[in-house]
Amino acid sequence: MNKDIIYFFVGIKGSGMSALALVLKQMGFQVAGSDVKKYFFTQHGLEEADIKIFPFSAYNIKPNMEIILGNSFKDDHAEVVRAKELGLKVTRFHHFLGRLIESYTSIGVAGAHGKTSTTGLLAHVFSGLEPTSFLIGDGTGVGNPQAEYFVFEADEYERHFLAYHPDYTIITNVDFDHPDYYHSLEDFFAAFKDMARQVKKGIFAYGEDPYLRKLKVDVPCFYYGVAEDNDFIARDISRTTKGSLFAAYFHDELLGHFQMPTYGHHNIMNALAVIAVSFQLGLDKLKIAELILTFKGVKRRFSEKVVDDTVIIDDFAHHPTEITATLDAARQKYPEKQIIAVFQPHTYSRTIALLDKFAGSLDLADYVFLADIYGSAREKNGAVSIEDLKAKLTKESAIISEDNISVLLEHRGEVFVFMGAGDIQKFEQAFEKLL
Repeated sequence: MNKDIIYFFVGIKGSGMSALALVLKQMGFQVAGSDVKKYFFTQHGLEEADIKIFPFSAYNIKPNMEIILGNSFKDDHAEVVRAKELGLKVTRFHHFLGRLIESYTSIGVAGAHGKTSTTGLLAHVFSGLEPTSFLIGDGTGVGNPQAEYFVFEADEYERHFLAYHPDYTIITNVDFDHPDYYHSLEDFFAAFKDMARQVKKGIFAYGEDPYLRKLKVDVPCFYYGVAEDNDFIARDISRTTKGSLFAAYFHDELLGHFQMPTYGHHNIMNALAVIAVSFQLGLDKLKIAELILTFKGVKRRFSEKVVDDTVIIDDFAHHPTEITATLDAARQKYPEKQIIAVFQPHTYSRTIALLDKFAGSLDLADYVFLADIYGSAREKNGAVSIEDLKAKLTKESAIISEDNISVLLEHRGEVFVFMGAGDIQKFEQAFEKLL
């Protein structure tokens, strides 16, 4: 790392890229970047940190730069071409992060689901006890110049997490996703097996996942869950409208009683994973409990607001397993209200591969509104439509567009759960204005 050069991020508004830019800036490095002009939620943090954002142009690239390239951009991007003409170092995001974490005791969080929430809680606990830098997939990044630990989210897409060799890793689960890249669940798990073999000191894996039970590694592998054959066990679970409570054990040793202001069984498991890592690294158990109680969550994961008597929940859920978990959490907090799912599928390949599972998870709501499939930059169209998903539902449902948001008002006073990884928030914001 060199404080005399500018670390220039191509695609700086991406959630991982913006978080990494913030980490470097707070560590005292010079940072700038480029992206499209469209506003993204990550932009606010970058602007607050006084990080300059330029529209894409080859003229942005200067001789005193190292280029960090977002994974959505190809090598023929104009800024990359210019950087190579100048002989500058160009590094993909995941390779740069893999290099950065080598200076710390690093703890990665991997898994098909729950990475961001678990990374957020882990970062919250560790930074409350020890100097810690962290990078969370919701665009949050903190670079503590005195940090001993580095907590980060390890993304499995295109096997990017194979760029990392962390000291410790949490693996939350294995579940088929990214069908535009992975061929099968077995292919997906093969990537996790390769990643696990790169961990240096220890793995903490969800014990109720049958695939994770098949891991064969040379470092200690601790399992967590509710079953008695786990190493770390959650017992005496109580889920209320105020949050969740449980007792955590290491085999038969009581680690403590923990209360959390979040909802859903999955969040209890996320907390147990964090407790397991913290216990193994010798952190204060009483302070861990205090910090878990004060965790406010991460961006776009069960983020709530109330307009008059209508509850609006914003969530990144874009896979059937995540939808199930989010609706379960909504039921826990609001058992007396109807749960209205407003869902936008993300990518055609995921929608067609998991069509029946999407229908099964959405049917857990009382009513379902569907927005058209968000194709993303890597998929413009596909052999499936939103009408195909609607036809699979057994619950009453309707298709919405930006022109007919007012139909949601028929359920005013209930709980609306807006879910998706595309631009579902434009529907949410339009509905909020109507209310």
